[in-house]
Amino acid sequence: MAKAKIQYTCTECGGISSKWAGKCPACGQWNTLVETVVEPASSNRFSASRQGIAQTAPVLSLSDIDAIDVPRFNSGIGEFDRVLGGGLVPGGVVLIGGDPGIGKSTLLLQTLVNLAHSKNVLYVSGEESGSQVALRAKRLGLLAPNLQLQAEIQLEKILGTLLEIKPEVAVIDSIQTLYSDALTSAPGSVAQVRECAAQLTRFAKQSGTTVIMVGHVTKEGALAGPRVLEHIVDTVLYFEGDTHSSFRLIRAFKNRFGAVNELGVFAMTEKGLKGVSNPSALFLSQHERQIAGSCVMATLEGMRPLLVEIQALVDTSPTPNARRLSVGLEQNRLAMLLAVMHRHANIAAYDQDVFINAVGGVRISEPAADLAVLMAIHSSLRNRPLPRGLVVFGEIGLAGEIRPAPRGQDRLREAVKLGFSIALIPKSNAPKQPLEGLTVIGVERIDEAFDRIREL
Repeated sequence: MAKAKIQYTCTECGGISSKWAGKCPACGQWNTLVETVVEPASSNRFSASRQGIAQTAPVLSLSDIDAIDVPRFNSGIGEFDRVLGGGLVPGGVVLIGGDPGIGKSTLLLQTLVNLAHSKNVLYVSGEESGSQVALRAKRLGLLAPNLQLQAEIQLEKILGTLLEIKPEVAVIDSIQTLYSDALTSAPGSVAQVRECAAQLTRFAKQSGTTVIMVGHVTKEGALAGPRVLEHIVDTVLYFEGDTHSSFRLIRAFKNRFGAVNELGVFAMTEKGLKGVSNPSALFLSQHERQIAGSCVMATLEGMRPLLVEIQALVDTSPTPNARRLSVGLEQNRLAMLLAVMHRHANIAAYDQDVFINAVGGVRISEPAADLAVLMAIHSSLRNRPLPRGLVVFGEIGLAGEIRPAPRGQDRLREAVKLGFSIALIPKSNAPKQPLEGLTVIGVERIDEAFDRIREL
């Protein structure tokens, strides 16, 4: 028997190399080359007769094609629909990834149980047997007599089942467990994942079936397999949060049918994942009295305004090199903000250890958190609590100016809804009409912001 020929494929760009190297010669990424088996050329691999679903599409003028807005349908879970952009799209392909045990299969099982009352759905399990899935449904108290289940990992058999029963929604759990007979490599390899995902996506587009695929993640948190997997699908969702916590966050990183960076908040209970209707309360600590180093900011996650508590701890450093540590915020930006505070507000913290934390495990990437971070640091440094009922947002530039944040009115309305009475914001975000029960303080520079806080 001839020895199989080996090549090395880049998981980022798909480039091929005859020998392993630490750096991909095509795209320059490090540690992305993985060993794959060279597949023999096959003339009927993508033929219509083999798959039974591929047909030649006619060439049309763009002006002759009707732009039909495909109606969405709800999954029965409000927070999941929010992340998807308003619901599931017929013919759409969704890829959802996350750490093991974080709740991917639980969420999708709940979704299919809700949809099974009115739609034809199919759950394809490649990791669990049918009895294990049934046991999980029983444990969660889910009754789904109309939910169809298939425990299979061979792609051709799965496509045959999809063509036979024509489900409106199909869940593939997971894409890394599938394999195609057209390839000789093992399930989970770069070639197998790419081939199986491409065939399932082709089926979804031609049949109108909504396909939801579960993807494993690497130890770095990225989806396992080739990066092209994320380019093939329409929507990419990631589970965030600690498995030791009862709260789960789902964020959209790609969505052809809705806004990206949309956030869904869930609580893990004995009966599965439950949507959190008021996530702002989740990210706010309940203190009996005002605490130094705590500041509430109004952030924006996708289209949703959220109130998040920023906590700071500033303490004298016992070593010559003071520590700078941030959880949930960018660490390099923290060093920049401390330099701006020293240069433009004459407040030095070079001999202080500075620790920043965003409560609730949420990750804040927008620069509108700058002003709240410096307010929390200043409060901890002076050991003086900020005024009760204060909410803050605003971006800080290197020149000490405070720049406006997008959708400032929505942030202020969220603060009013939760009972906040004072808002320290960029002057450009100040509302033209006063909001009832909210005192708005507009500032233009960082030194002015500190002066106004001292007056309160």
